[in-house]
Amino acid sequence: MSATTPQGKNTGKAAASGWIGSALEYYDFFIYAQAAALVFPAIFFDKTDPRMGVIGALGTYVVGYVARPIGAFVLGSWGDKHGRKNVLVLCMLMMGVSTFLVALLPTYEQVGFLAPALLIALRLVQGFAVAGEISGASSMILEYAPLGRRGFFGSFTLQGTQFGQIFAALVILPLAYFLSPEAFQSWGWRIPFLLSAGVVIAGYIIRRRVDETPAFQEEVAEGEVAKTPITQAFSESGKTMFLVFCMALTNIVAVTTSVFGATYATNKGYGVGMDTDVYLWIPILSNIVAVLTIPYVGNLSDKIGRRPCIMAGAVGAGALSFPYLWAVSQQNVMLAIVLSLIMWGFVYQGYNAVFPAFYPEQFPTKTRVTGMAIAQNLGTVASSAMAIVFAAIVPPGTSQSRIILTVGGLTFLITIIAAIAAYFSPETSRIPSAQLGEPGATPVPEEEYQQMRLDAIESHRAERAAAR
Repeated sequence: MSATTPQGKNTGKAAASGWIGSALEYYDFFIYAQAAALVFPAIFFDKTDPRMGVIGALGTYVVGYVARPIGAFVLGSWGDKHGRKNVLVLCMLMMGVSTFLVALLPTYEQVGFLAPALLIALRLVQGFAVAGEISGASSMILEYAPLGRRGFFGSFTLQGTQFGQIFAALVILPLAYFLSPEAFQSWGWRIPFLLSAGVVIAGYIIRRRVDETPAFQEEVAEGEVAKTPITQAFSESGKTMFLVFCMALTNIVAVTTSVFGATYATNKGYGVGMDTDVYLWIPILSNIVAVLTIPYVGNLSDKIGRRPCIMAGAVGAGALSFPYLWAVSQQNVMLAIVLSLIMWGFVYQGYNAVFPAFYPEQFPTKTRVTGMAIAQNLGTVASSAMAIVFAAIVPPGTSQSRIILTVGGLTFLITIIAAIAAYFSPETSRIPSAQLGEPGATPVPEEEYQQMRLDAIESHRAERAAAR
C-alpha cells in the first residue's frame, strides 16, 4: 500500500534535504577514500613493506563497505519501522562523529598495530552509517515526487553525493599542493576530517526539519507498518533484491577509477608516478561534469524509461575503463582527464543518476528502505571488495599491460552482469506510486503518462516562479 504522492513544495523540500544530507555525508565518506589511497599506507602501516601498506590501506577502505550490509539490515529495518526521517538523522550523526575521530588517531610509529585497529573500528562505524543514507533519502524523495518526475527528483540524491566528493577533493587538493609532502602526511591530512564537526551540526539541523513522508504516515495510521521488514523483504521481494544486487555491481566503475586508479597513478611501486596534487584534479573535474549531467539524465529516464539508461551507462562506462587505465599508465594527464570526463562525467551517470529512483520503485512502501538498503549495499560491498583484489592480483611491480587487461577486463565483465540484471527488472517509470512493488502492476498508457509528465513539469515551474 502506498499513498498518493503529494506534489508542490514538499517535493522540492524533500529533494533539497536529500541533496544536502547526501552531500554532507558523502563528503565524510570520500575524504577517507582519498586518504586511504594517498596517505594511510605511509602512516598507519609498516613502512618497510610498501605492498602490505597498499593492501592494508585499501583493506580498511573495503572494511567500511563490509560494515554496510550490517548497517543495511539494521538501518533499513529502522527506516521502514520508524520512518525515513528518523533513520536519516541517525545516519548523519554516526557518520560525522566517526569521521571527526579519525583526525585524532595516532600513527603506526606512535602506537604500532593499535593505529590500524582504531582506524578499522571507526571505518566500521562509517560504513554502518552510510548504509542507510541513499536508501532512506531515495525513498523519501520517491514518496513525495509526482508520477513522471520521480527520476528527475530522485537524481538529486546522487547529485548530492557527487558534490560531496567534489567538496572532499577541493579540501584535500590545496593542502596537498601548498604543504610539503612531510607536512601533509604529518598533520595536513587531518584537517578535512576535523571539518566533520561542522558536518554533524549542519546535517542534524537539516534532517530534523524534514517532514515524514505521507506514504509512511498513512502506513502508521492504518496499522500497516511492517513488523519484520527484513523477513518480509526477502520473502515477498527476494528476486527483486537479487536483481538490484546485480545492478549495484556497477559500482565497480567507481572502484576502478577512484580507488584503485588513485593508487595505481600515485603509488611509486606501480611505476606511473603521477603527482598527487595533479591526479586529484581528475575526480574533481569529472564530478563537476557529473553534477551538471545528473538531473538531465534523471529527466531522460522519466521520458524514455529507467532500464535503457542504466544498461547503457553500465556497459559503456565498463568498456571505457580500458582506455582510461592505459592513459594513466602513459602518464598522459590530459587524455586521462578527457576519458574520465566521458566515462564518469557522462556515460556512468546513465546508471548513477537513475538508480535512486529505479531501486526504491522496485519495492512496496512497507519494505522499501529495507529492500533497497540490503540489496544495494550487498552489491556495493561485492564490487568494492575488488579494490583489495586488484591490489593483490596486480601488486606494485606488475607489468602495465597486465594491469590494464586484468583490471579493465574484470570491470567490463561485471558491468555486463549489471546490465543483464537491469534488462530482467520491470520498467517502473510509468507505474503509479500505489502499485510500486506489486506483481502485475499496470503502467499508465504512454500518451497519458507523457501528458502527466509535462503537466508536472509546468506545475513545478509555476510554483518556482510564484515563490520568487
